[in-house]
Amino acid sequence: MKHRLNIIIGSTRPGRAGPIFGEWLEGFAREHGKFEPALTDIAAFSLPMLDEPHHPRLRKYENDHTKAWSEAIDAADAFVFVAPEYNYFVAPAIVNAIDYLLHEWRYKPAAIFSYGGVSGGLRAAQSLKPLLTSVGVMPIPEGVALPAYASLLDEKRAYHPSEQVLGGAKAMLDELFRWGEALKTLRAAE
Repeated sequence: MKHRLNIIIGSTRPGRAGPIFGEWLEGFAREHGKFEPALTDIAAFSLPMLDEPHHPRLRKYENDHTKAWSEAIDAADAFVFVAPEYNYFVAPAIVNAIDYLLHEWRYKPAAIFSYGGVSGGLRAAQSLKPLLTSVGVMPIPEGVALPAYASLLDEKRAYHPSEQVLGGAKAMLDELFRWGEALKTLRAAE
């Protein structure tokens, strides 16, 4: 059975590259054959800075944007965060979006597809992992990092991955599926 994979686009600013990489990854995950991928763009949910009056462990959401976000995350079996690096850290929109929820994240694996300058977003990826574990997500070691990402886009802002990226993305999805299978029993017990 295919796993429902949310590809979470973590940048919300104008001119962002996240949707370009997310759309490519969605097609790649579909071809991989073990996932039903869905693009989940944080910007589309218009999440303000956390504005729920109750702790997310209670699931007493009052705002429509939170209810929609909860539904999208709850439906997934696994995640790939398409994460830019801002000032040596993960994008604040990702941190805010994660903080909105708790139970919806639990016992699901996540991979990180990072992009940035010299480091390829690896500092963002490393800063994201402790936050994910605090809400019960299992961040896997496999991921993809794109250094100097702007140079990887052609004049029409299309992305054409290298063989190295293709191999890394396949390994990432293979492991994500394995972890998803292993965590099914924990999710079922919730």
